[in-house]
Amino acid sequence: MSTTFTVNDMTCNHCAGVITKAVKDVDANAKVDIAVADKRVVIDSSLPAQQFAEAIEEAGYTPVAA
Repeated sequence: MSTTFTVNDMTCNHCAGVITKAVKDVDANAKVDIAVADKRVVIDSSLPAQQFAEAIEEAGYTPVAA
């Protein structure tokens, strides 16, 4: 299952790394595809999107379901 978030406050590769770590802390096997320029985070995982949204928020960013 694929989940897509727009994260407008993700501005650089460091941000992308922090978000990737937050996602991997929830599901180590998740596939994470981040496009910093598009402010897009795509996560392939069988876990509910809400768990990833909460993890990204806890990392300091604002995910919006796309």
